[in-house]
Order: sequence, then structure tokens, then C-alpha cells
Amino acid sequence: MTKRHTVISRRDVVAGGLSGVAAMAMPGPLRHGALASEAGKLRIGSLKFGSLGWLLKTVIDEGLDKAEGFELVPVDMANTGAAKIGLLSGDADVIVSDWPWAMRQRSEGETVRFAPYSSALGAVMVAGDSPIKSLADLEGKQFGVAGTALDKSWLLLRAYHQKQTGKDLADVVSPIFAAAPLITEQVRQGRVDAALNFWTFSARLKGDGFRELVSLDDVLTGLGITPTPSLVGFIWSEKKTAGKEAEIAKFMSAIAKGNELLATSDEAWGRLKETTRAKSDAEFEALKAYYRSGIPKGWNAEHTGAAEKLFNLLVQLGEKTLDDGKVKFDPALFYGS
Repeated sequence: MTKRHTVISRRDVVAGGLSGVAAMAMPGPLRHGALASEAGKLRIGSLKFGSLGWLLKTVIDEGLDKAEGFELVPVDMANTGAAKIGLLSGDADVIVSDWPWAMRQRSEGETVRFAPYSSALGAVMVAGDSPIKSLADLEGKQFGVAGTALDKSWLLLRAYHQKQTGKDLADVVSPIFAAAPLITEQVRQGRVDAALNFWTFSARLKGDGFRELVSLDDVLTGLGITPTPSLVGFIWSEKKTAGKEAEIAKFMSAIAKGNELLATSDEAWGRLKETTRAKSDAEFEALKAYYRSGIPKGWNAEHTGAAEKLFNLLVQLGEKTLDDGKVKFDPALFYGS
């Protein structure tokens, strides 16, 4: 049986001054204690239509949390900014976000930890019949980017393009920055020639007959970042979840079992088809394949080393949330390494 969701929306929160929150995040935290978490329960902040919801639904519907001896309570978040604020304010025990953001929080005194959620990354997508066959062919084209000119994926793609062609991608294309859904529609309608987008939107495009020109996994490998470290993972504050160490461990076990089921069972995916909002069987199959390819196989010292190399590269590329090197890499961020 699906449990009741708690919902945090823009109207539930007020503008706050919490550090490290994305500029687009207008909402602030709920009053502390409004969603006080009971013993034996763990509140997981999740975007209503994000891929994390597929995994949480599987865990709940299969009773994997109860089998581990805790109750998983999804908390619907309006956007990624609200999720970050919810974590920092204590209104969610665990959220999913990127570890460079978590590293910044740790450097500012937040005792956050990170465990990989997915290694699936975005990609540059072009129409199936596009004449664009390589990065060099992008020159002079309209190029859509999900996000802003400061996003990590765009910075990394520019570095990779520079290495491959000797040119800065920003100088040879006409970049258009917008939210992922808008960029997806722009490339579908042929208003941009290629688009760098998140993996879920890339999968949906692939289901519509588009193809990958280059994946972010290829980009990281080409930049010498191996093995590819998961950029996105579960983040929680040890201070705010003090006394819930057992629940955190049980949650990780339930998540691993949920992912094992999604990695092997088409029947389990069948129960998620409506939740994915796939518009066709091809789109659904692409979403399933992308998700499965991103299921993490753990985190070890090699991944931490690769993450440090990526961290240093992002600082070098001017990733603003890292304060031009003021944020220090701390391997203790990574849970279980």
C-alpha cells in the first residue's frame, strides 16, 4: 500500500538566507518541527515527477522498507532548491542532490554525507537524421543547454570540446539556455540543432528517435575522470539525523534491494509505467534502459579519487558554487568509502 506523501510547495516556505541554495530556489524552509520525524521513520525529499520517485515507489510497494524495519516517508518537493532548503532546515532527513553542492555545505560546517544514487548522466542529443556526426559538426549551430551558462555539464562539455577540437564550444555555437523541458521541446521542434540535457529528458528524446552525439560519461572519460563517479546521490546531515543511524543504514539496504529489483524485473517496471509518464513504449523502454545503466555498483577509494579529480577540474573551470577554490575537497563526505 502506498503511504501518504507530505507535500512541500512554494507556498509552504518563505524566502530564506540559507547558504549554498540555488538562486532559482525561491522557497524557504518550513517551520522546524512541522514535519518532525518519528523514531523508525525516515523522510525522503523527492521531486514529484523525478526518477527518484520511481525507486521510492518500488521500495514502498514491495514493502522493502518494512522488511528492513523502518518506514520510508516520501516528502514531495517543489523543485531542487526546495529540497536543499528542506534538508538544511531539517524538514527532510534525506534528499538527492549533487556531491559538489554537498561538499560546499560540508566546508561551511554542515555534517553532510553522500551515498551514490545514480551514475546516469546527460547527453548531447540530435535528431536521428541530423547531419551532425561529431562535436566538430556543431560549429555554427543553434545549441540548447538545459540550465545556465554556469552548469557543471556545460562547463565539462566545453572542456571536452576544447580538448577534442582546440576550440571553445561557447565561441563556435549559438547557445540557448533554458529549463530542461523547454530545451527538449526546442530540439523536438527543430528550433535548435542539438541539445545538452539531463538523462531523463535525453531518454525521452531517444524514445522519439533522437540519438546521442556524446554522453557526459564519454566527456568525463575523455577528460581522464575514471571510474565515472556518481554526481548525484543521497545526502543527509549527520547532526540533524543523530539517533537515526540505524534508519539510514536500513534505508541504504532497502534502496539497494529496490535497485536490484529494477535492474532485473520488467514486471516491476510495468508497475511504474504510468508513473514515468512515458508517451510511448519506445520512450518507456529508453527510460528503463537509462535508469538501469545508472544504477551504482557501490563507492570505493577509486571513486573518491576520481571525484577529487573532477572536483579540481570544476574549480579550474570556474564552477562558481565552489568559490574559486575556497571549498576544500573532503573524502569524509562519501559514505561507505
